[in-house]
Amino acid sequence: MDIRSLQLFHHLASSLHFGKTAEAMYVSPSTLSRAIQRLEQECDTILLVRDNRSVNLTAAGEKMRDFAADTLMHWSQLKADFSKNNQQLSGQLKLFCSVTASYSHLPTILDKFRARYPQVEIQLTTGDPNSAIDKIVNKQVDIAIAVVSPDFPAHVHHQHLDSRPLVMICPAVTKITRLEQVDWRKISMILPESGPSKRIVHHWLTEHGIRPKVYANVAGHEAIVSMVALGCGLGIVPKVVVDNSVARDKVNCIPLTDIESFQLGLCCLTERAQEPLIKSMLNVS
Repeated sequence: MDIRSLQLFHHLASSLHFGKTAEAMYVSPSTLSRAIQRLEQECDTILLVRDNRSVNLTAAGEKMRDFAADTLMHWSQLKADFSKNNQQLSGQLKLFCSVTASYSHLPTILDKFRARYPQVEIQLTTGDPNSAIDKIVNKQVDIAIAVVSPDFPAHVHHQHLDSRPLVMICPAVTKITRLEQVDWRKISMILPESGPSKRIVHHWLTEHGIRPKVYANVAGHEAIVSMVALGCGLGIVPKVVVDNSVARDKVNCIPLTDIESFQLGLCCLTERAQEPLIKSMLNVS
């Protein structure tokens, strides 16, 4: 017994006409007759009674009609389930973010994404957030968490993720807790070497007429926090970096109400934003 035989019998049990069923099921009348005969042999009973004028189901045929209907319904549902599973996204998605973002923002995104698309493999790389756009443009990664700035490249798509304030940090040993306590003639600063924070910090210092003594220019916010914790000077970093730093107890945070916040976005090349894997990641963020 096979599915095709059941399909033929099920249709014939409804039409009660060999010619109509043969035409509808795209088989010859002789092929249909042989299929019904094989089915009767497998069941070891007569399913149909026919003469030159009519076709009728026997009592066994009526039971077989119900069995065929149930079996074909379950078979159809099973194929639909298989098809649904086969249509699930699969493949590999290369993602980049800073170490801090991997703690602060990525878990929520990945929890949602993995629940919806369990067959997609995520390859995560962490590093200096200032290199995120270069990695996207050079196609080293598919998608990244990056800071969106006024000079953001037009060919890079970004979807807003979060806004994060910047704070000034001082070594805890200095007891400085307010901006008014800072003596810019004596205290040095650790400045960002590149990236959006370099522009934001430079703009803030210029607006306040501050020309700080520069202890060092450093790549990476985590490194700035570490150097401030060691007593090398002051720094300005996103508060989220301090909150997730192992050195957070060794620095004091001073809120800066008039400094531009970091605008975080989930970014990819604009030309790739509609690719199924990337689009799905953007949709869950």
